[in-house]
Amino acid sequence: MKYALSLILLFLTTLAWAEEPPAAPPSGLTEGLINPGYEEKPDWFKESFLDIREDIKEATAANKRVILYFYQDGCPYCAKLLKENFGKQEITDKTRKHFDVVSINMWGDRSVADFDGKDTTEKAFAADLKVQYTPTMLFLDESGKVVLRVNGYYAPDKFELALDYSAGKHDKQGSFKDYYAKLKTEGKVTSSDKTYALPGSLPAPLRLQDARKDSKRPLMVVFAQQDCDTCAELFDDIFKRKELAYTLSNLDVAQANPDDEATIQTPDGKEMKLSDWAKSLDIKYSPSLVFFDNDGKEAFRTEAYFKAFHTHGAMDYVVSGAYQWMPEFQRYLQHRREVLAEHGFPADLME
Repeated sequence: MKYALSLILLFLTTLAWAEEPPAAPPSGLTEGLINPGYEEKPDWFKESFLDIREDIKEATAANKRVILYFYQDGCPYCAKLLKENFGKQEITDKTRKHFDVVSINMWGDRSVADFDGKDTTEKAFAADLKVQYTPTMLFLDESGKVVLRVNGYYAPDKFELALDYSAGKHDKQGSFKDYYAKLKTEGKVTSSDKTYALPGSLPAPLRLQDARKDSKRPLMVVFAQQDCDTCAELFDDIFKRKELAYTLSNLDVAQANPDDEATIQTPDGKEMKLSDWAKSLDIKYSPSLVFFDNDGKEAFRTEAYFKAFHTHGAMDYVVSGAYQWMPEFQRYLQHRREVLAEHGFPADLME
């Protein structure tokens, strides 16, 4: 009944537009022109009325699941997802077969009926879900539970594993990290023995409360596995840049392999295996940067693929204390870009 009424309203609105132009341009357009950085979504993404419960119901009836795709115009990682990941036919075919993808503008004003049926807006819905990065993709099960959250860009191979995890309903057997570990054990994911070193890191075994009792600096823990091309880029390129070294000097830094069975002391003084600590933090991506304040409480984290600008921005976001008074990381980055441009240093987000 709801969709019948919606279609009638859409028909009547179309007739009205035929007589009088709309007061505001369609989403993604400004005065008939494409917004800066606007990326056309694949035509097979669902044309949703943004009633999330109805989307889940329809997907379940078609033996599919829902992916909520949060984006923003001008997001280079969103463009990378659309062009590189969905540019691969096998990924597109798999996604279309098993999922309905619903796109939501992180700063949009379209009406949304949320998980509880409450009326809200795209940007308020994103804020309620603590969306800090784009793309963010929430994989929902048939009850509307988020079974996997991808905060940021995953390369095609890792993204396809996320699709397989949700499509195969492996969430019923364990976490995405457990699923990934099982694939490694079975030899379905390649591994290497390369290790990474960040100068100035706290010594192992980690004693993250005792070692910092006289420090007033925030703590950054770099969770990185050995079999990790993105970790190699972080350690061998990004962390070696001069501007990042300046910011690193204002942090206490620790390295942690989330698979390590060594006993450590956590920032809040608990004794446990490093692997158990990583599991309690829900570390599911390498590299992940997790920041802690002086009380040992998590302040912020990144857990997806980022180039230098966003990595540096995340570090400064914590070092400056901006995370305490500016809860939206994207607003912080936007201001940072604008100021840099005014000083003659336009940011290359993908350098």
